[in-house]
Amino acid sequence: MLSVLRVHLPSDIPIVGCELTPYVLLRRPDKTVTTDDVPESAPLDGHFLRYRIQSDRKVAVCSVHPSEQATLQCLGCVKAKITVAKSYHCSPKCFSDAWQHHRVLHDRAASAVNENGNEEEEIFGRYNSSGSGVINASLTGSASSTSLTNGSTPLYPAAVTQRSGGETWFEVGRSKTYTPTADDIGHVLKFECVIVDAETKQPVGHPNTILTSRVIPAPSPSPRRLIPVSGADLLGNLQSDGRVSSSGSFTVLSYNILSDSYASNELYSYCPSWALSWPYRRQNLLREIVGYRADIVCLQEVQNDHFEEFFAPELDKHGYQALYKRETNEVYSGNIHTIDGCATFFRRDRFSHVKKYEVEFNKAAQSLTEVAVQTTQKKAALNRLVKDNVALIVVLEAKFSNQGADNPGKRQLLCVANTHVNVPQELKDVKIWQVHTLLKGLEKIAASADIPMLVCGDFNSVPGSAPHSLLAMGKVDPMHADLLVDPLAILRPHSKLTHQLPLVSAYSSFLRGVGLGLEQQRRRMDPTTNEPLFTNCTRDFIGTLDYILYTADSLTVESLLELLDEDSLRKDTALPSPEWSSDHIALLAEFRCVPRPRR
Repeated sequence: MLSVLRVHLPSDIPIVGCELTPYVLLRRPDKTVTTDDVPESAPLDGHFLRYRIQSDRKVAVCSVHPSEQATLQCLGCVKAKITVAKSYHCSPKCFSDAWQHHRVLHDRAASAVNENGNEEEEIFGRYNSSGSGVINASLTGSASSTSLTNGSTPLYPAAVTQRSGGETWFEVGRSKTYTPTADDIGHVLKFECVIVDAETKQPVGHPNTILTSRVIPAPSPSPRRLIPVSGADLLGNLQSDGRVSSSGSFTVLSYNILSDSYASNELYSYCPSWALSWPYRRQNLLREIVGYRADIVCLQEVQNDHFEEFFAPELDKHGYQALYKRETNEVYSGNIHTIDGCATFFRRDRFSHVKKYEVEFNKAAQSLTEVAVQTTQKKAALNRLVKDNVALIVVLEAKFSNQGADNPGKRQLLCVANTHVNVPQELKDVKIWQVHTLLKGLEKIAASADIPMLVCGDFNSVPGSAPHSLLAMGKVDPMHADLLVDPLAILRPHSKLTHQLPLVSAYSSFLRGVGLGLEQQRRRMDPTTNEPLFTNCTRDFIGTLDYILYTADSLTVESLLELLDEDSLRKDTALPSPEWSSDHIALLAEFRCVPRPRR
């Protein structure tokens, strides 16, 4: 016999716009299973699970007679996702008299009405009629003789249930998941789950119920502005889809979104648990990312399952094509669902995909140790170098006209590298080696094609460190303190740590640029390093780890996303917070291709 052991939610505080999905633990005769093993479309051991969500909205008014309190709710409206305020009526006669007008609402939403509506109402209705202190007010009298059909689809009878305490529960959903709306703010939600016999359609045992805390509105941080730095087009142009950019330019976003596998309550105890839960964070991150309307999006710490099940399909709805490279899996023993990686998205109307390169630093480590490390130290060197990090390099072709290019008819290609150098701080030699390996790979691409380049990511390296110097300055001082950490001589084959790419950090333009609003941004920059004061802000650390770099001989910076203020972030908390769902901040730059200087 299948039975419900426990029902719980990922967070007991519901947020408007954040999907809620109950986690149900079930007992079978031979083992314990979860709702993931019990699809709603197929029975398990001859049983289904049915769900109902209700709200304790105490004041609901009739949609026809606003001065009257509602006593009935049309569940057809709930099922068809019609505005909930239009589903309430003060009496069966009110509902019957208004039916000819009311049914128009259902006709408009006919495709969303569930054909099994009456069957599900019978399941919960029969239980409620026999349950302790629960009453069903069903449609009777003149309404029962009214034709309540929409085509061939029967509608739910209107119903409202009342509990012994005098509070009224209004039904708001009948699926496994529910997304609270503004109508739910301040109200408690009640999730019901009941096992149903697949043949008899009758409930087996009592429904299991869980109550939430009161629904709260989603926090809404102040939007971050795009600040011009070129002085050429101080306001930019508002495009038809809401993006602000000047003709022929494009925008690039880089963002470490904080993998759910790292977002523990122990590590981020200052963040409310509901704001740290993945169902909340994913919606808040998506809202933020989509709001930037970037042409190219580089994300780090994207879990494999979250990419496939959430980010790829959701961003596809907004016109983005997705590419992904997950980290190699030695650390996680082959559990693919807890492995994160780098995801790059680009707008299909702005770019087309030409080529993809995948860099696995583990493979590069094996090659290095085979040819450049003494035999007695090969195993130790490999253990030190293997950290499962990757880089995703994408070559794109622009679909927009590139004003200012040296050859307007020429294909405009762009190379975008996205990486996360996730290496412990004490392994300075490994960080330098990974960054050097990536840059040498990009040099080979540059040698084979005349192509502008962008390097985005979380390098876990502060400004002035050896990896940052290599990226932004093209070389590392041989006397740099970081080079003293090389116990296995990993860096010895690269005695000259240099590269030939003319890379410049995009955010240094805040210190060099001209334009309105730059003074405030300059106060958020470190003039000694030409980098932001921070891109990562937690209780234990505040500093810059993330960068967008570009080849200055082929690209110029038009504008930059404004930086956040440290005082406002750390006044009450740090990152992540209810407003910002990662411990990093997003970086975004607008670029324009420029003619290369003649050599």
